[in-house]
Parts: sequence; C-alpha cells; structure tokens
Amino acid sequence: MDRRVFLQMAGGCVAFGSLSLTGCRGRQYSHILEDNDQDLVGSHAAGAAVYEPLVAEAVGKLLGDEISGIQQVQFNEGKTQPKQVCFIGVENDSAEELGDFKNQLFELIDAQVVSAQAFDSISRRYVEAGLKETRLRPEELFLPRNQREFQIILEQAGQPFDYMLFARLTSGTTVRNDDKQRDYLLTLELVNISNGRHTKQQAKIRKGYHPSVLGRIQNY
Repeated sequence: MDRRVFLQMAGGCVAFGSLSLTGCRGRQYSHILEDNDQDLVGSHAAGAAVYEPLVAEAVGKLLGDEISGIQQVQFNEGKTQPKQVCFIGVENDSAEELGDFKNQLFELIDAQVVSAQAFDSISRRYVEAGLKETRLRPEELFLPRNQREFQIILEQAGQPFDYMLFARLTSGTTVRNDDKQRDYLLTLELVNISNGRHTKQQAKIRKGYHPSVLGRIQNY
C-alpha cells in the first residue's frame, strides 16, 4: 500500500476514535432528587453527603451543651429572651476548595442555630458590614479591644449580641498506593462575650477515594 494513503487512513481512524471517545465523555444527564433520596457521594471531593451530616452533628452537640446552661440561668432570672448569636463565618483549612459550598455551609449552620428556641442569629449582612467597617479579621476578634470595637458597631446598628460563633473545616489525608482516605472535621466554637467562656464541639466523617479500573491500569 502507498505510504501516503496508509498514513491518511490511520489519521482518519485516530480522529474518528478521538471524536467517539469525546462524544461519550461529553454526554451528561440530570435528574431531580426526591427528599427521601440519598445525597450523591462526590468522586473527587467532599459534597453534600459529607457536609450536611457534619453540620447537623456539630451544631446539635454544640447547642445541646449550651442550651441547658442558658435555660437554667433564664429560669433563675425569670427571663426567656433568646440569646443573640453573631456567626462570624466559615474558615476553610481543608485540602479542598469549598466553592459554592462555603455559602451553603454558612446558611446550614445559621438556620440550625435559629431553629433552637434559646438562640437567635444576627443577619449575615450586619456581620459582614461590621467586619468591613472595623477592618478586623475573624481571629482578631478574640482580643478584648477589637471585640469591643466590633460590638459597638453592631450595637449602633441595633444588633447587640451575646455570643460569637466560629466554624472551621479541616481535613487529614492518608494515601495508600492509588487509594486515598480523607478525614473531614468540622469544629464549631461558641464564645460567650460577657465572661469569655467558650464551648467547642466537633463532627468528623471519613471518606475513601479509589481510582477506576482504567485509572489503575494507566497509573501502572
């Protein structure tokens, strides 16, 4: 066979094969998940199946510890006014980018705080405006002078608060050949600004990542 003809045929086959593979990879479909359907488990990073249980467990334990003490004090003082919580934000120190989940984590945590009758939450817009006005980073609010400056700004806006709430997401990764385990840890810290007492609770989920058979062959 003429060499030029052979190369043209070979090139056509390669191009056709590439297009076929690309076409297969490019196909995508979607479907609506019902309330009783399980969350999808992400193949490369944490997702709803990790974050939502972390939030539910950590917030439940944190507020459970604090509510009993608050209710006892309220009973002794004859007061039933909910305590105001200033949720500062979610700090991501994990190995993964949170992307759009960062805002969703904030909303999930905030909603659970509000659902507890012993607490109420200051609007996120007031909190962000206060931090912008004072030019303070969240970790700087632990200094008394900075904390008081932040309090004054929110008090002037009609938003006094009793607690500051901090959320921090971390991860630890264990690698065994091509397999990987990642431990996700959500830590919540509730700080009582009147006496400096802080309560901390955590929730942890372990997740395994495994390459496909094709991926193992390629790595080999």
